[in-house]
Amino acid sequence: MSDEAKAKILEFIKSKSKAKSKFYMNDLRKAVPEMTKKDVKKVVSDMIEDGTLMYYSTGSTTMIQLAEEDIDSKLK
Repeated sequence: MSDEAKAKILEFIKSKSKAKSKFYMNDLRKAVPEMTKKDVKKVVSDMIEDGTLMYYSTGSTTMIQLAEEDIDSKLK
């Protein structure tokens, strides 16, 4: 199920990428509504560990984005 969930999450992010590039966890839960919040967090954590996604923090809020969208690392 996790490979299928990863594919659904990636598809969801890419389908919304023209409108926004960073997502809250609750946004990503909409991609796999059949999964619990805890399971979605595990899948997203796995995707962050394998380098597909990454955290984006403003200091007060943490969001999730595609790792390839990391502008800061491209500037260094």
